[in-house]
Amino acid sequence: MTAVPSHLEGRVAFVEAHAFGSGEPVQRYRLANGLSVLVLVDREAPVFSYQTWFAVGSRHEREGKTGLAHLFEHLMFNETERLPYGAFDRKLEEAGAESNAATWVDWTYYYENLPKDSLALATELESERMARLVLEEPQVAREKEVVMNERRMRVDDDVDGSVSELLYSTVFREHGYSWPTIGWMKDIEGFTAADCAEFYATYYAPNNATVVVVGDVDVAELLTLVAERYGALPAAALPAEDVRPEPPQTEPRHVEAHKPTETERLVVAYRGPALGDHDHAALSVVNDVLFAGRASRLFRALVQDGELAVDCRGWVSTFRDPGLYEISVTARPGVRAEALLEVLDRELSRIVEEPPTDDELERVKAKLELGALSGLQTVAGKAEQIGFWSTLTGDPSDAFRRLAAVRRLRADDLRRAARRYLTPSSRTVIFVRPSGEEPSGDDEETDA
Repeated sequence: MTAVPSHLEGRVAFVEAHAFGSGEPVQRYRLANGLSVLVLVDREAPVFSYQTWFAVGSRHEREGKTGLAHLFEHLMFNETERLPYGAFDRKLEEAGAESNAATWVDWTYYYENLPKDSLALATELESERMARLVLEEPQVAREKEVVMNERRMRVDDDVDGSVSELLYSTVFREHGYSWPTIGWMKDIEGFTAADCAEFYATYYAPNNATVVVVGDVDVAELLTLVAERYGALPAAALPAEDVRPEPPQTEPRHVEAHKPTETERLVVAYRGPALGDHDHAALSVVNDVLFAGRASRLFRALVQDGELAVDCRGWVSTFRDPGLYEISVTARPGVRAEALLEVLDRELSRIVEEPPTDDELERVKAKLELGALSGLQTVAGKAEQIGFWSTLTGDPSDAFRRLAAVRRLRADDLRRAARRYLTPSSRTVIFVRPSGEEPSGDDEETDA
């Protein structure tokens, strides 16, 4: 643990240290205004990753104002009170940095990967746009047009994007996960500068942010710079989130969707666990037994041996609240989605009744461990895992706890998780048909 320099006493406090694998611990500090700072010293290369995680995503929006969190991902690279348009990116490029951002349902984060001598630049730029972003009508209108074009490309004109949007709006009827992160088009069109200013003042505050720094840094220097640049920023009165828990789904839902696709597709979703749920790791391993790689059960049954599909995949959502277990299959020409569902149901029934073999379990565990450790090879990868877990579970070292949980899993744990979540009464099925089959492109939902 690096002690807080004496000249920062009363402005910065050491909170705790978190073990992070076998290396240096993650050190947590906090400013008086609530800003959390997580530091992991890694001197393998003369670089560092500087990330700012805000505890705000699309779930924090309200109906009629969807897409604001994503719009800010664009606005934050814009003009500030001290930096004209384009200066932020130019300064980073001159320093040899790479930067970007991402928004999702539970969080938004911004990152820069920089040479080790750029610490002052990173704190200057990030503190500037946290507090002094210009949000006038011209700036907002310009980025709204960018986002509307992005939505047209990634959702309106994309089969996968439009079907995913349909899936979530069909499953979730109360929770904020029901609307897309990019927002509904009519909401994006209606955003005003006042909407943006209110959102910025509410959520882009130091007490709703975590700065994560991983790499070749001097901790005392970092804390001094952070205190100087962020210390005077006021904390916000964060609103209590108005979470509406999703009611249990007691009957299956079926949707017929007609899209511009050459072959049929099948999309199935079961209600899934929250990331922090005890069974999340187990269901993720179940998914990999079914879908991960050429040796997986459903790849063999649908693609390799059955020759019914060209692609199949599954994913357990990593959300703070209970999400989905999503399955997607793309049929070969001439194959109906119902034929895909028949094979899928057979294999899902089998994994509910019969636990995976020892060979299957060890293969999947090894794959997951390799993937987890590979993602921690760079300072950027470590910073992303620290920020992600800290934002969602409160513990920046939970990536290693998750890995340990996977290692402990037994076949009966997987069967229990499968029985808990793979219940036909709580699933949603979307049959995606080529649009030429019907004169109408409307989507029809039924409870059946």
